[in-house]
Amino acid sequence: MMNKLLTSLFLSSVITLGGCGLTKENYYVKHVEFPQDATLEQKIDMAARLVPTPQQAAWQQMELTAFLHFGVNTFTGREWGDGTEDPNIFNPTALDCEQWVRTLKDAGFKMALITAKHHDGFCLWPTKTTRHSVASSPWKDGKGDVVRELRDACKKYGIKFGVYLSPWDRNASCYGDSPAYNQFFIEQLTELLTNYGEVHEVWFDGANGEGPNGKKQIYDWDAILRTIRRLQPKAVTAIMGDDVRWVGNEKGIGRETEWSATALTPGIYPRSGEQNKALGIYGKAKDLGGRDIVARATELFWYPSEVDVSIRPGWFYHADQDNQVKSLSHLVDIYFKSVGYNSVLLLNIPPDLRGRIHESDVQRLKEFSGYLKKTFARNYVLKGDETWQGTSGTAREYDVQKGALVNAFMIQEDISKGQRIESFLVEAYKDGAWIHLSEGTTVGYKRLVRFSDTRPERIRVTIRSARGIANVSAVGLFYAEPLADKSEEVQLSDIPVTEWKVVGGNADSRLAIDGDRKTVWRASALTPLVVDMGHEVSVKGFSYAPSLEEDLTGTIYKYAFYISLDGQSWTKCEASGEFSNIMHNPIPYFVRFGKTYPARYFKLEPISEMNNKNAVTVGEVGILTR
Repeated sequence: MMNKLLTSLFLSSVITLGGCGLTKENYYVKHVEFPQDATLEQKIDMAARLVPTPQQAAWQQMELTAFLHFGVNTFTGREWGDGTEDPNIFNPTALDCEQWVRTLKDAGFKMALITAKHHDGFCLWPTKTTRHSVASSPWKDGKGDVVRELRDACKKYGIKFGVYLSPWDRNASCYGDSPAYNQFFIEQLTELLTNYGEVHEVWFDGANGEGPNGKKQIYDWDAILRTIRRLQPKAVTAIMGDDVRWVGNEKGIGRETEWSATALTPGIYPRSGEQNKALGIYGKAKDLGGRDIVARATELFWYPSEVDVSIRPGWFYHADQDNQVKSLSHLVDIYFKSVGYNSVLLLNIPPDLRGRIHESDVQRLKEFSGYLKKTFARNYVLKGDETWQGTSGTAREYDVQKGALVNAFMIQEDISKGQRIESFLVEAYKDGAWIHLSEGTTVGYKRLVRFSDTRPERIRVTIRSARGIANVSAVGLFYAEPLADKSEEVQLSDIPVTEWKVVGGNADSRLAIDGDRKTVWRASALTPLVVDMGHEVSVKGFSYAPSLEEDLTGTIYKYAFYISLDGQSWTKCEASGEFSNIMHNPIPYFVRFGKTYPARYFKLEPISEMNNKNAVTVGEVGILTR
C-alpha cells in the first residue's frame, strides 16, 4: 500500500532578485510535507516553493488537448455499453485517423487521447487479453488496430498521444475477482504502453460499477502506477493518478481560484479519504489551496486541474446531435473558463460511424481556432513578455499601443518557480486618471479576465497578495470580439405535448411535460410519472431532461419505462434502464428502444436517484417517434 508518494524530490536553485543580490531557494518537486510544528508562515513559504515535475509543466503548456470517444458505443448509440455488444457491429468503413489528427492540429490542439477501452470492455487494439476487441470485428477483416493508426497519425503530424483505459470492464468475466482482474488490467495497460511508442498521458476515470459476475473490483492503484512509471516515465497520469486532477465537472468550467499547489490528497492514496475529510475539501470544492486550508494541512501536492467537456451533448457520436454541436460563443467561454483559469482543456470530439470527425464538428473547430488566433495574435501591452518579480503590494506599469481597443487581460507565472500570486489588480490610465479595470485571485500558468471595451493609455498591474516573491512571466491585453449567443435549444419530443395530461400525481406534475425545460417537477419520493398523450402514438423511444438548476437532487439514474394502450395493462419497454453518466454530465438523454410500441399512455418509473436519495426531479420528458 502506498502511504506516501513514491518520491518527494527536493531541489536547490539559485535565482537573482533584482538589486537584492543572490538568494538561494529550495524547491520541492510535486510534493511537500510540513513539519509537525510548522507555523502558517513557514507553511506558506514551503507552499511557495512547491513546483511541478518536468512532465507536469510540459502538460500544462499544451493548453488544448482532445478526447476521442470511439468504440462500440459509436455503433449502438449508447453512452455506456454493458459489455454484451457483438463485435460485428464495429465496422467504421472509412476510418481515417489522419483526418482526425489534421483536424486537431489545424485547430491548435497539442494532443489526441483515444478511448482505447471504455466501460463495455471493447478494445480498439488487437489485445491478447480478450476476444472483445477489433480482432473479432469485420473491420479490416479483424486485422485492424485503431490505436496504431492514431499513434502513427500523431507522429506524422507532430502532436502528442494519450490513451484512456477504463478500469471498469463490464465484459471481463474476472472483473470483481480483484487479483485476477488487476493482473488482466495491467496486461492490457502493458500492451498499450509497450507497443505504441511514447505515450504522453494515461487517463483513468474512477468508474467502478458491477461486472458480469455482479461484483465490484478493488483496484491495485499502486501496481498500476508502478507499471506506468516503469514503462512510460514521462507520461502524466490523470484522473485516477497523482499528476493531473479532474476539475470536478464535465461542463468545461474551472475555478476562478485554481491552485495547482493544492492540499487535496490524490484519491489513489489510502490516506486521501481521512485527510480530505479532516480538511473539509473534496474534488468539487471552490478552493483547494487557500491560506486557511494550508494552515490546517499536513502536506501539499502539485496537482493541476484538467477540464473535460464534449463538443456535443454526448461523449460518443450520435447522429441526432449533428445539429447540437456547441456554439462558437460557448466554446470561447469554455476556453476563458478553463485555460484562462489555470487549467488544461480536454475537449471531446467523437468520430462518427464512418470513422471520421463529422463535418459539423470540423467546421466548429475551424471557427474556434480562427477566433483564438485572431484574438491572441496581437498583444497590445508593450514589452508584456518581460519577466519581473514582486511581493505583496508590488506594482508594475506598462505602456499600451496607442489607440488600442481591449477587453481581455492575461497574466502568467513562471510555474517552474511555483505558484505564488494569491490576488492581483489591473488598473487603466485613461483621461488623466487611474481607473479599475479588472482583478482576480490565483494565476498559475495562465489567468485570463474579461472586462468592458476600453482604450487605455497605460495599465498598472498590482500584486495584492503573494506567497513570498512572485515570478511574473508575461502580461497581455487583447481584444476578444463579442459573439452573439446562439440558441442551443434541444428538441426533446417528436410530437406536440399540448394535449398531454398527467394521470394522478399533483398539479406540479404538469411541469414535466409542459415543453419548457426551465420548469421542474419535484417529488419527495421515487414517484412514477404517468402521462396520457390523448391518442395512440407509435413510440420508438423517449427523452429525459434533468433540471437546469445547480441543485440536481432528484435526478433519475436508473429507471423503467412502460407503455399502455388503455392505461391499465402495461408493457415494459426494452431499454438500458440507466442514464449512465448523468451525474457528471446532466444533459438530456435520448433512449431509443430498437422497436416500435403502439401506445396512448407512458410511464417513467424512477428506480434510483443519482445519489440514492428518495426524490425525483424532471425538467422535461419527451416521446420519440422517428
